[in-house]
Amino acid sequence: MKRKETNFSKARLKGSYLTLVISVSLVLFLLGVLGLVVINAREVSDYLRESLSFSVMLADDSREADIRMLQKDLDAKPYIKSTEYVSKDEAAEKMKKDLGEDFISFLGDNPLPPTIDVYLYANYTSPDSVSKIEKYVLEYPFVKEVYYPEPLLRLINENIRKISLFLLVLSSILFLIAVTIINNTIRLAIYSKRFLIRTMQLVGATRSFIRKPFLVRSIYHGFLSSLIAILLLMGLLYLIEKELAVMFSFESTNILILLGVTLIIAGILINLVSTYFSVNRYLVISEDKLYN
Repeated sequence: MKRKETNFSKARLKGSYLTLVISVSLVLFLLGVLGLVVINAREVSDYLRESLSFSVMLADDSREADIRMLQKDLDAKPYIKSTEYVSKDEAAEKMKKDLGEDFISFLGDNPLPPTIDVYLYANYTSPDSVSKIEKYVLEYPFVKEVYYPEPLLRLINENIRKISLFLLVLSSILFLIAVTIINNTIRLAIYSKRFLIRTMQLVGATRSFIRKPFLVRSIYHGFLSSLIAILLLMGLLYLIEKELAVMFSFESTNILILLGVTLIIAGILINLVSTYFSVNRYLVISEDKLYN
């Protein structure tokens, strides 16, 4: 009979640990999904900003050597991602494709100037930065005008700031919820061992001696939960890249590795801290409250 009770207690204890690991894994998985959203949102915003170009319009009589010198000068700047020279003929061909008709035969002349399309890195696409670059480019005497879609640029930057703020607030709320859920789950697991803790105290065990096995087990459970969460995220990434490859791109391997390491550290730390305070609670609790 005692053996059956012992086996039942062990099974129930294993069940509580399994519930703890699954619960923490799911919470960390949700945090990881949010991390992926944040990472991808940054990539999408960078892609949008870097896909916008401003056009350096050149005089019709610009010399080829001067144009190449300007393009080489721009390419050497750390804030410029790339440049593309578009001659008068190439500009006419593009316009012809867009309009679907030969506008040159109608006008009798090609009014389009040669241009250099300049693409900036995302960090330098603010209107203030573009304005400074515009002033620099206009110092070249054969540059007629610099055109960039300022209203669209301002709209993108403003919306990106709003979305970033929203994701920051959402991340903070979800993290607090995650910590609360994990803490409550661990407290329930420790609650089932409260009489064991009191027994160890009665036989003279020190607090550090009592805490040690709980803390070691919490590190193991936190690490295991993190690995399960990472595996779930990898599965989700595989499905997204397979089914929605056009919409999503997760090519930042270093950032994804950092996200995985962050989940492991978060899983271990949250488990460790929650276990420490939960065990401490039953180390100082009065005996009559053990039955509540």
